[in-house]
Amino acid sequence: MSRLAYAKVAPQAIHAILGVKQYTDGGSIDHRLRALIELRVSQINGCAFCVDMHSQEARKAGETQQRLDCLCAWREAPLFSEREKAALSWAETVTLVSQTGIPDAEFEHLRRELSDKEIVDLTVIVGMINVWNRIAIGFRQSPVARNEVSAAE
Repeated sequence: MSRLAYAKVAPQAIHAILGVKQYTDGGSIDHRLRALIELRVSQINGCAFCVDMHSQEARKAGETQQRLDCLCAWREAPLFSEREKAALSWAETVTLVSQTGIPDAEFEHLRRELSDKEIVDLTVIVGMINVWNRIAIGFRQSPVARNEVSAAE
């Protein structure tokens, strides 16, 4: 159960965050890669609400179920491009900044695959999904059960 209705308590804060989302929606990172990044960061942070939301967004953006299934093991799966691998690695190291310190090698790997503008936009996306994860987890926002037929049925 949700702890409080944060959007009602502080609508200006949510509006400000959505302003950043509006910028990144029109930015240099395509929606499919963005959804993968937001999903992977949400997996790392353990945010069920955001994992549910961004997996749906990824499918709507054309992502395959196999790639979504393998996202948590993307390094071992031969399903991701070098550009995607660089972006996913950057997203992970930025999310885990207190552990990684964001090594120069990570930045250089990213720089080989993305433009400077894409690097900035990607980093803002990573920062913002970390914000959303902390809000959703902190206030116990949960995914709503979907009425889907399971593969086992």
